[in-house]
Amino acid sequence: MKYFSACTTLEEVKKLYKVLALQHHPDRGGDTATMQEINKEYAFACAFISKNEGKTDAQVDQELKISEEYRQRIEKIIHLPGILIEVVGNWIWVTGDTRTVKDELKAAGYFFAGQKKAWYYRNEAFKSFGKGGSLDQIRAKYGTQSVATDRRRQLDKE
Repeated sequence: MKYFSACTTLEEVKKLYKVLALQHHPDRGGDTATMQEINKEYAFACAFISKNEGKTDAQVDQELKISEEYRQRIEKIIHLPGILIEVVGNWIWVTGDTRTVKDELKAAGYFFAGQKKAWYYRNEAFKSFGKGGSLDQIRAKYGTQSVATDRRRQLDKE
């Protein structure tokens, strides 16, 4: 493996994938061939590490399917200006200046949570029927991982 050989956990693979996607995605100036190579290695690395963690083939397949689904959902919106993307537990939350890009968020399959004043995406398997509390409470409970967007890069430079 060229990109993920140093990774020993799924968390490391996912974090590195996000960094590589920002550098090599065609929407961000990268090339399609490199991004396809990264995607193939990402799937292989996830499967390899999951099998070494004692998961069944069905569990590995399900994790890969959901991981790929989330990757595609993030890629659909990562280029949008003024937004902040976070993976919180098994949900993707989008905050920031979302009014100007609400049509793109809807088209990408995201939903608006009025009480939280944020957009979200989650796989059907993670649907919940109760009130999960505020977004800050959810972050505290499940942890959060920000996805770098153009806005985040601009803020980091300031």
